Amino acid sequence: MHDDELPLTDETVRALLRRDAPELAHRPLQRLDVVGSSNVLYRLGDDLVVRLPRQRGGSASITAEATWSRWLAPRVAVAVPEVVVVGEPDAAYPERWSVVSWIEGETPAVPLPVGTSTTAFAVELGEVVRQLRALPVPPEAAADPALVSYRAGRLRDVRDEIDRWLARCHEVPGLELDLAAARRYWASTAELPEPAVAPTWVHTDLLAENVLVRGPDAQDRTLAGVLDLGGLAVGRPAVGPVGAWELFGPADREVFRRTVGVGDDEWQVARAWAFAIAVMTLPYYWRTMPRRCRHRLVAARAVLDDV
Repeated sequence: MHDDELPLTDETVRALLRRDAPELAHRPLQRLDVVGSSNVLYRLGDDLVVRLPRQRGGSASITAEATWSRWLAPRVAVAVPEVVVVGEPDAAYPERWSVVSWIEGETPAVPLPVGTSTTAFAVELGEVVRQLRALPVPPEAAADPALVSYRAGRLRDVRDEIDRWLARCHEVPGLELDLAAARRYWASTAELPEPAVAPTWVHTDLLAENVLVRGPDAQDRTLAGVLDLGGLAVGRPAVGPVGAWELFGPADREVFRRTVGVGDDEWQVARAWAFAIAVMTLPYYWRTMPRRCRHRLVAARAVLDDV
């Protein structure tokens, strides 16, 4: 998936468990087909998951999740993975890794199946985003470099980079996206106001692959869990609602917005972040993560339809 990906075998994972979590090392171990771009995932028995960074530098995310998920879990009304073990690097594998609890549920279907209602899901996910914004930021969190993310910064700081990724979208074979409209939209983001705001908690990657629902094909899906708290940051909160354009149709997108309590200016910035994340994803992961790219294509089209 990445040019600099760390080599990792089942036996390496088993050896890491024997060293740092011997009480768990006997459990059945199965590499999951569901992949993330940051971590390789292994199911460990029925109720645990091993998460191992794919690239050097991934320890920071593992450490941040272990540090702050315990603080966050009792303060939000949604299940989040409990960090059970944090393992240390060694000569065979040079990054920290973790064992976390398994949460039952399914990632939501994108695009929405015809006839699916997401109103309850939109309210529940909106409540999570709203609760994150309302939480106090402890001084040690404000000073934690692992909680600094470009996605919790100003949109203007990534505009040149997104220009480059948008240019690369022209090289993606069979990309069904109106790139002329995309260029016009992105040019218009230079005019978006970004008022000063106090730093808040924000999940910077609250998209379909990091959300679990109950009954993904039911008439009214409900929220079961939020994953990857390595995506937590402290900063500007506008990126928090980005999943709205991937997960919801226009009506439930508005339900989500009202639940979060986002004003017009910030909603426009959130929409631009949803577009930026999609544009970065499509050229980089087109061959290696087709499912993710299908999701981001849904989001990019929804943004263009929204303006």
